[in-house]
Amino acid sequence: MDDVETPTFQRARRPEQRELRRQEILDAAEALLAEMSAEEISLRELARRLDVSKTHVVRYFESREGVFLELLNRMLLSWLEALPTEWPTPPCDPDQVMRAWADSLAARPVLCQLWSLLPSVLERNVSADTVRAYKLTDLERRTTLANLIIDRVPALGADDALTLTRYAVVALVGLWPFCNPTPTVVEATADPRLAASRVDFAAMYGEILQTALAGLLARA
Repeated sequence: MDDVETPTFQRARRPEQRELRRQEILDAAEALLAEMSAEEISLRELARRLDVSKTHVVRYFESREGVFLELLNRMLLSWLEALPTEWPTPPCDPDQVMRAWADSLAARPVLCQLWSLLPSVLERNVSADTVRAYKLTDLERRTTLANLIIDRVPALGADDALTLTRYAVVALVGLWPFCNPTPTVVEATADPRLAASRVDFAAMYGEILQTALAGLLARA
């Protein structure tokens, strides 16, 4: 029954209908990511959740990775819109801002999961146009983030603030998998001798951000 479309998800004709269909697909992808890892989600699984055919999903997104890239953009925008209320208001301690940054991401595991897969999964099996569009939007998002940082750490220049956002993305991509190990790794590191192998995302990410900020301020 996976390839049978139902009347509840009819093909869109007008631009506003197409956008509605795209958002419905993104909603379904986000719900699935709360239940399983991105690697486990196929276009067929996504179509099954929507009760439509796989072909129907491909009308709106070229691939599973294309869905995830668009969802990442949507979730990043939602996160950025929430940051002014989640971060301390200026004037404030820069280290406090970096800790709040880490805490705000730790509270959004689906966003972190997607972001961590950006270079290894999401930017594969998509066209150059799709990647270019994502990266241009990402630059806008990171510029917004950099402006929020400057408001709270005015000693940091615009270029260095944007550089900090780049460091932050690279750090998250590397750190998130270590903080969310496989069941085998969890079992192995239950050994008290390997206690230091267990990594808390919010704590270590906050330390990384604080260290990067201190280095940029010192260089400035």
